[in-house]
Amino acid sequence: MDYKQLIIRGISYSQTQSGAYALLLEHEETHIKLPVVIGNFEAQSISLGLEKDIHPPRPLTHDLFTKFIVSANYELLSVIIYQIVDGVFFSNINFKNKATEEELILDARTSDAVAMAVRFDAPIFTTQQVLNEAGILLELEDVSKEEETFSETVHDEDNLRSVSMEELQKLLDEAVKEEDYDTALEIQEEIKRRKKKID
Repeated sequence: MDYKQLIIRGISYSQTQSGAYALLLEHEETHIKLPVVIGNFEAQSISLGLEKDIHPPRPLTHDLFTKFIVSANYELLSVIIYQIVDGVFFSNINFKNKATEEELILDARTSDAVAMAVRFDAPIFTTQQVLNEAGILLELEDVSKEEETFSETVHDEDNLRSVSMEELQKLLDEAVKEEDYDTALEIQEEIKRRKKKID
């Protein structure tokens, strides 16, 4: 089957479901976006998977499963979002045993599949049919704004803009220590924003 590769464009509050988030995936060639509604925990886990330099003091569920996969001598090859039924996306995670070359396909919620894919830097695919049924053509004004959407919607950043870089690093360390990952991601985005200005 001719699968279409997707990239992650951002995570923001869902406009349709209270307390949920929208994971925005995009087909790079056509710029068609695929919005997937996910929960708070999954949004946090995907964001932490993308932010390679933030390490929780204790492993999250997806981190634990990642360690198990590696210990069992498997690798995660890809994630395929193969179907949508009544607004619900269905996905498979494709694994391969490094020693025997045996392949393993597991059914998974799309949010969990993506959270795993980002930890293995594995590609995410979908079908043309899913793009036709659920895809939208949405022009994003600024990629950097999209990257900041998640942290901006979780917290108000105004109070961080007056804090020194040294103090921001202390706050980041404290947030990770306290396992307050929403705040940690917000502080991380502020540090990145300042470093971009310096560059």
